[in-house]
Amino acid sequence: MNIDSHKNIILSGGGSGGSVTTLLAVARDLIEDELNLNFIFVGTKNGPERVIVDNFKVKDKKIDFITLPSGKLRRYFSVYNFIDFFKIFSAFIISFFIINKTRPSLIISAGGFPSVPFVWAAYLKKIPILIHQQDVRPGLANRLMAPFARLITVTFETSLRDYGPKAVWVGNPSNRLGLDESLISNIKEKYHLISEKPLVLFTGGGTGSQAINDLVVRAIPELISSVQVIHLTGKGKMLTSNNMNFGFDYQAFELLNNDDVFYLMAASSLVVSRCGLATLTELCELEKPAILIPMPDSHQEDNALVFQKAKAAIILKQKTLSAVELVEQIKNILADNEKRKILSSNISKVIKKKATETMVGLIEEILSTK
Repeated sequence: MNIDSHKNIILSGGGSGGSVTTLLAVARDLIEDELNLNFIFVGTKNGPERVIVDNFKVKDKKIDFITLPSGKLRRYFSVYNFIDFFKIFSAFIISFFIINKTRPSLIISAGGFPSVPFVWAAYLKKIPILIHQQDVRPGLANRLMAPFARLITVTFETSLRDYGPKAVWVGNPSNRLGLDESLISNIKEKYHLISEKPLVLFTGGGTGSQAINDLVVRAIPELISSVQVIHLTGKGKMLTSNNMNFGFDYQAFELLNNDDVFYLMAASSLVVSRCGLATLTELCELEKPAILIPMPDSHQEDNALVFQKAKAAIILKQKTLSAVELVEQIKNILADNEKRKILSSNISKVIKKKATETMVGLIEEILSTK
């Protein structure tokens, strides 16, 4: 790892792709501002963040990746709590060595249990810490880190009451890549997509969703006659059928780089997705009609409720959803131009705009006053 005399910023998180995408969106803008900053990502060995970070490159600048043991604090009794305690303690000790070697000027985390021991260590070393709260419901990891943060940025205004005077409502940073017809044409050419058929993008987020994957497998034979499908299954998520061969009308990938996912989303007529905030933010930015299937009994249901109240997406419940209903919903939306226009208009208003620029400004302020 090559660390020069420039200021170093450590991005920390993991366990899901959403928090990583948000952190990299901020890093992209800071790099493009041509500040003398180096970025290092601290995450888990086996999470999706390693692949996402390795694929990140802006102005020939890449981000070094350091792994940290990851333990989870559960709110219920489990024998794994005892095992993970030692993982967390080990990560806490290792964090001091990482901090001493890299000498960061700022730590930025968007949640995830890998961040917790690292943030605790950074606080003891008197390193400024910025925490970003993506979801409506504050996670345990962010609650454990919040007392040690200098600043907490939040996606939704309602989250201000969860964190008090240190909280700032900014929205949720996203890739904010430029879009024009040539870029849409390029991504279609790359993935052998044709204009005669609408594109439906299925995604379960960086970790994927086996439940959505299983629904897609059952729905594809009915869908494929009228649509093209790009299916992001998630890392390590295997499809239940290995006999699907529909050429370029159905293409499945475990993971793609962030830029390709963004452009494929832009090229889509409809997106079927989980309710992770990184994906939801890009849907809002692109004003994209969407069917959302939140992870049952999780914070994603709170996120979905915001979109449901705004009439900004079609919300379906995984526990009762069948492939037949999913196909019917997809076909109804694609056949109804007026409905798609209303969904596009409503989803564009859900999340506050210019979050990346606002957060970059706050970071530059912290760095200038350190």
